Amino acid sequence: MPEDYLVLARKWRPQVFEDVVGQESVVRTLQNAVDQGRIAHAYLFCGPRGVGKTSIARILAKSLNCEKGPTAQPCQVCTCCREITEGVSLDVQEIDGASNRGIDEVRELRENVKFSPLSGRYKIYIIDEVHMLTREAFNALLKTLEEPPRHVVFVFATTETHKVPATIVSRCQRFEFRRIPGGKIAESLGKIAAKEGIRISPEGLRWIADAGDGSLRDAESIFDQVISYAGTEVADSAVGELLGRTNRRFLLQISEAALRRDAAACLRTLGDAYDAGLDMKYLHQILLFFFRNLLLLKISKAAQELVEGSAEELQEMRRLTEKTSRETLQKLLDMMMAEEDAVRRTQDPRTLLEALLVRMAYAEPLAPFEEVLARMEDLERRLEGGVAERPEPYRGGPAAAPREAEAAGPEEPAAPASEAVREEIPPDADPEDRWAAFKDFLKKHSFPLGSKVEQGTLLACDDSRLRIGFPKGYLFYDDISGADAKARLAEIAEAFFRRKMQVQVEVLPGDAGTQGPAPNANGASRNHKNNEVRREALSQPLLQKILDVFDGAEVKEVIPRSS
Repeated sequence: MPEDYLVLARKWRPQVFEDVVGQESVVRTLQNAVDQGRIAHAYLFCGPRGVGKTSIARILAKSLNCEKGPTAQPCQVCTCCREITEGVSLDVQEIDGASNRGIDEVRELRENVKFSPLSGRYKIYIIDEVHMLTREAFNALLKTLEEPPRHVVFVFATTETHKVPATIVSRCQRFEFRRIPGGKIAESLGKIAAKEGIRISPEGLRWIADAGDGSLRDAESIFDQVISYAGTEVADSAVGELLGRTNRRFLLQISEAALRRDAAACLRTLGDAYDAGLDMKYLHQILLFFFRNLLLLKISKAAQELVEGSAEELQEMRRLTEKTSRETLQKLLDMMMAEEDAVRRTQDPRTLLEALLVRMAYAEPLAPFEEVLARMEDLERRLEGGVAERPEPYRGGPAAAPREAEAAGPEEPAAPASEAVREEIPPDADPEDRWAAFKDFLKKHSFPLGSKVEQGTLLACDDSRLRIGFPKGYLFYDDISGADAKARLAEIAEAFFRRKMQVQVEVLPGDAGTQGPAPNANGASRNHKNNEVRREALSQPLLQKILDVFDGAEVKEVIPRSS
């Protein structure tokens, strides 16, 4: 290797503010500060690795010490600019916070800041990974940082801001550096490739940018490695082999199998990935992130800013979400996130991942919330008009074809209660039997009204009058005692009893409820109360609608609230 060879990350390091990628807000603020002469005595640059913190600190030093400055456009040809670029300037000191972290080093720095710069206007101290300093070192730096000499500027860089004491942060101007978007990294790599004479496709550059995970320096290092592997003619296959892009094939196959509820295919693909040498814990991580991308694409049609990938990859992911509801994707993502800690700790991640994929494949798909509301509203309209057919359960796939009756045309309006057919009840039948039969008849013609009357007690039923009593404080008493409800009850009662009927709704006397239970009747009273609570809960109209909408649903237990 030639002695003067420089890796791409060093060779193409930004030398002026205009070269910086992805940190527009930071660059603009510093340029304006230099042009306006508003130079702070201390700056704190925070952000992930490889996004330009130290590079911008060097450019700032050039801007302050350039012979034509201070200026936001350093000339790059004067002595100060060239010395800073080469890293030999005596007025710009770069200090590694990890290896110079003690109080002795800080004391030495405090002594040196008193001296004036040798050739420039300012002495600039760039301390990288400043969070590595000890507590004593930070304390020794406080006074100097609060009132430094006019010719001194401190620039601190850190990847872990939370480890920097608040007393240090409050004495600095803080700048937040962001991860660089993949598109901008790929664009920057394309410019480097053109200057280096490297031929590589935009798809290959995008893959390298994605592997950089928001860090331009990491992406440039990977690009250097790709060039060493494939030469100046870089094929997509070579990039895929080096970066392990074959992993994406397993992602697509596993995800598609889970969404179509094919557990066997999930297990087969997982076995193939294991045989290919793919780490199972890493597979869980990328699978979780893949389902996150699917959910974002399902939620928003303009999610490309949040989901990085090529146009072909985004199209493939959208295809997977077409026949899947947002609720189902959210459920599968929650299942994967719930097992994240277990996968990280387990000694057998393959078995745990197999069990997780089986549960995901057999998980019942969830209907969209809007569809559930629409189905319940439609059901309520049907129940108000007459007997409703039980709706088809949601299967998670595309909408089923219309039923023959619906395809033939609009439904006939429900027959009025006066024309309905009822089962014959003998005139001498027991009153309780007649009351039970009337309630069943009422539910068939107005299910919401029948559910509210379910808790009523038959007080009297003669040739022209029906008296119904309800407990004091009954939730739906106001609804039942209204004029419209009583008129509807009278109409249905006339159809049932086949004679003109007047309906009276009353409140049951509360004497029995005001007296305490007998000394030996505590258990019986409590059981009676529990039965009443259960009966009232099961008669709630909303619960009845839910049981009709969701096929096979049943109430397992009713637990009364404790007072």
